[in-house]
Order: sequence, then structure tokens, then C-alpha cells
Amino acid sequence: MNYHILTLFPEMVTQGLSESILGRAAKKGLLSVNAVNIRDYTADRHKKVDDYPYGGGAGMLMQAQPVYDAWKTACEEIRSRQPEELRDKPVRTVYVTPQGAVFNQQMAKEFAKEEDLIFLCGHYEGIDERVLEETVTDYVSIGDYVLTGGELPAMVMIDAISRMVPGVLANGESGETESFEGDLLEYPQYSRPEEWHGRKVPEVLLSGHHGNVADWRTRESYKRTMARRPDLWEKFDLTQVHSRHDKKVLAQALEEFRQEQGSAAETEE
Repeated sequence: MNYHILTLFPEMVTQGLSESILGRAAKKGLLSVNAVNIRDYTADRHKKVDDYPYGGGAGMLMQAQPVYDAWKTACEEIRSRQPEELRDKPVRTVYVTPQGAVFNQQMAKEFAKEEDLIFLCGHYEGIDERVLEETVTDYVSIGDYVLTGGELPAMVMIDAISRMVPGVLANGESGETESFEGDLLEYPQYSRPEEWHGRKVPEVLLSGHHGNVADWRTRESYKRTMARRPDLWEKFDLTQVHSRHDKKVLAQALEEFRQEQGSAAETEE
């Protein structure tokens, strides 16, 4: 996987993505991060990349020309490595904007199938609409709030996407079994010691009974999703719970959740 990040702050991106799992994956050649400084492509001798918007309004707008030339350079590098029959295919270009579709795990999986991704990071009041129309294939947001630029959201998405790339994670299954898989949150996890600050590890996790552990984890995943993310629980497809055993586990989780909610309400009173 090769990431090409069009930005006004290349060091912010390269430093943030050079550590931990992603840094190790880059050293192994599993992914690369190419931060393209948009200022390098401006025709202005003072390296200016912004100007006032037509029609008035507060703030400045990033100009089309430097953004386009930076994007074009990234595309040329990508196409130089592609077979000739693929060079007419649009390069997947993600514009990081609160106006886009909200990023999720399914989107991370989809992007991870690409060999190259371009991320366009805006600043100021945004980017001239004309260059967006000509270059962007995906408008993506990480949430309904405003940040000072697109670098942090791009890094968030790159982290999530990279975990889906084969070989990046040490455990081949861990990228598929974490929070948000199948519209469910991950179950709680514990490590040594068995007791800490008076809180004990659930007995079932010490039993060595793999079947009981698996059932407990499934129940806790159901309950945690119901309690913390009812919006995800509403999307969960109950018809995918097929076997009699799995239906029993689901019924137990629903009953335990009702009891726990009732106990919590009584405590508050």
C-alpha cells in the first residue's frame, strides 16, 4: 500500500506515521508514505497557495493550481509503476472534509484493496471547488466537527486502513476481530494480575474452558454494544444468529443487559 498525502505540513504527516505498527510496516516494505508539499507546486514566488474567495466571506481559500499540480505529480508517479492497461483508471483520491461520508471500518477495508491512495488535506476555508471536481473520487469525514486541517483525519484513516493490509499486524486475525466488526463492539479484556484495585478478572476467563470463554465474550460484545453504541446495535442483523446455541447466547445477553440496566437505575434512585 502506497499513501500519497498532499499537504501544507509534510513533516506533521511523516513524523506521525513513522512510529509503532505503521513505522515497522514501512520498514518491511508493506506500505509507504509520500508526503507531497503543495507549496512546492505554487507559481507564486512567495510560496503563497491561498487567496480571497470570490463573492466575499471570511478566511482564505486554497488555490486550484498548486493543488492540481501536486496531485498531477503524484498521479504520474503512480502511473509510472502501473501496467499500461491500468493507466487510464482514475487514481483513488480522498478529500478529507466534514462534508464527506463518515469514515467507518467497511470503508477502511475497501480502501485497503487499493495499491495507491492519494489523500488531499485542505486548510483555511477549504479548496477551490474546481480542482476538487477534477481530482477527487471520495469525499470522506471522520466526524461532525471542524479541525484546523486535513492532516490529522488523514492520519486516522491511514492507520485504520493499514491495519487491513496483509502482514501489517503481527496477528493475522487481529485486524478482523476488533471493535466495529459486524456492527458490534469488542468485548472487555484483562491481563495480569488477577486482582487489581479490588477488581478481579471474571472467573470464566480463568477456567480454561474455551467454549465458555467464547460465549462470555460474545455476550459481553452484545451487551457493550447495546449500552455504549445503541446506534450500532440497531444496525446489527439479528437474522445472522442462526444456530440454537447462538440464539441462546443472544437471549442470555439480552436478559443480562436488562437486569444490569435495572440495577443501575435502582442505584441512581
